[in-house]
Amino acid sequence: MGKKRKSGGRSKGKKGKTSVVQCRGCGRMVPRDKAKRKTRYSSLVDPVLGRELRQSGTYIPREKRIEFFCISCAVHRGYTGIRAKSERKNI
Repeated sequence: MGKKRKSGGRSKGKKGKTSVVQCRGCGRMVPRDKAKRKTRYSSLVDPVLGRELRQSGTYIPREKRIEFFCISCAVHRGYTGIRAKSERKNI
């Protein structure tokens, strides 16, 4: 049977076993190197109040949240796309 991807869909190389993370969309446990990572920033201040503070020149800190998604959830949400067969592997 043919192999779809040379890397098996992972980026671990010769690291051995990697830790698992939970998918934000469906809750599935996915290897960390296989999961798609999405970085989101959220403000700790109300948007209306934040707009007024920014106009007055105040610096408003943002919270950085890193979310992991399994491949199926990432494709469904549009974070990653399905590539053509010629782009997937070089055999």
